[in-house]
Amino acid sequence: MSLAVVHTRASVGIEAPLITVEIHLANGLPAFNIVGLPEASVRESRDRVRSALINAGFEFPAKKITVNLAPADLPKEGGRFDLAIAIGIISAAGQIPEAALQPYEFVGELALSGEIRPVSGILPFVLAAKKAKKSVILPQENAPEASLISNATLLPSHHLITVYQHLIQQELLAPANAATLQEKLALPEDANHLDMSDIVGQGLAKRALEIAAAGEHHILFTGPPGTGKTMLANRLPNLLPDMTEQEALETAAVNSISQKGAITQLWKQRSFRAPHHTCSAVALVGGGSHPRPGEVSLANHGVLFLDELTEFNRHVLDVLRQPLESGFVTISRAARQATFPAKFQLVAAMNPSPTGDVDDGRTSSDVILRYLSKISGPFLDRIDLQVEVSRLPNDQFEKEIHNKGESSEVIRERVNAARERQMRRLGKTNAQMTGVEIREACVLAPQDQVFLNAAVLKLGLSIRSYHRILKVARTIADLAMSSQIQRQHLAEAMSYRALERLITRLRNN
Repeated sequence: MSLAVVHTRASVGIEAPLITVEIHLANGLPAFNIVGLPEASVRESRDRVRSALINAGFEFPAKKITVNLAPADLPKEGGRFDLAIAIGIISAAGQIPEAALQPYEFVGELALSGEIRPVSGILPFVLAAKKAKKSVILPQENAPEASLISNATLLPSHHLITVYQHLIQQELLAPANAATLQEKLALPEDANHLDMSDIVGQGLAKRALEIAAAGEHHILFTGPPGTGKTMLANRLPNLLPDMTEQEALETAAVNSISQKGAITQLWKQRSFRAPHHTCSAVALVGGGSHPRPGEVSLANHGVLFLDELTEFNRHVLDVLRQPLESGFVTISRAARQATFPAKFQLVAAMNPSPTGDVDDGRTSSDVILRYLSKISGPFLDRIDLQVEVSRLPNDQFEKEIHNKGESSEVIRERVNAARERQMRRLGKTNAQMTGVEIREACVLAPQDQVFLNAAVLKLGLSIRSYHRILKVARTIADLAMSSQIQRQHLAEAMSYRALERLITRLRNN
């Protein structure tokens, strides 16, 4: 039969839509045409496939070869279709039974020698193939990463010949052993062993960080240089609960399609991304003519740390407003659209003045206000906790340096207990509560409601800030194992508005 059908998958964001590769051999002048909206890298597979087949010992058909990649309206890019096209040509030439192809999906780029090279985005491919109840024949080098998908049938191969021998039942490929393959994942360059007990003093900032970890709240540290803002931020991942397997796979899938991320043996640990303040908006949220994930997606279910916040371009910070609310980023281009997850926890740090300290007498209130105006109101409105990290007085430094505070492990136990209360109540963290859920979970006593309303009016806060105060108060109550939000919980939640208080103070000077 001169027609063969082979299945593979494209890469669109973190999705892997099915691609049906149809190969037809017809009489006439020898030609090799690929149709179905292939991009340049796919059209170039004609030369790779021809050379791979010849160098692997196959006879290349001297016929008119037509390869159709369906559906035709989906753009195809990369060398991931090479193996499927080559197997299809061999099958259409009558050397592989058509029925032998049906249980499998194929992925891999071919070298001119016939060796199979790895491709990006293997995790979404294998996950989709598993849902379709198909086995995957894939490059040997992709096997460790692909083995993260439990109960997927993987048949790694290093050469076109071995795939052919498997399909004709001459020498079967050995199924991948997930446990053995995962040991081959790269070791992380530096595991995060930072502990909260290493930080001298800063009890208020540590308490705020614990609240942020318990409720998944965004947090901003503001204070003079050298007070420990970056140290605090670096320790947040060790306070957070372990990711579920679903969360870990979603994050690993983003890393799989990205050239920036790498999957290591610690793939279930939360990521910590700290882009430099010179990064562009596209680097931060993703983009490009072929949409790729940015830092917010690489920090999915982890921490995004923005140090020296006021040094970021204001436009770059404002592009974060939508993903901070929605938890995803949609990149739209003329030819395609891709959606990437972006459920990150934001930690930011900044100096309150261009000279480093508001009270050093080196600049005026107007200059400081212009400096702080680099952060827009709508962006600041989305940060739940604003915490001042002040310098330790000289008479306290000697005392605090010998006073070991609580370890990250002890704090993490309280965080886990608070998270469990939230999951039992609504199945989500307090930071993710909607307006309706806030009214249900954050019921206040009448006198406490009056107290909160008066404070909001005095500070001139928005409705969003009002809701965020309630969310933080609910988290404080959860840490205290209280079913009801009390007056002291509200008061503490309102105390974490340091930058807004500073701006009000400067305006009144």
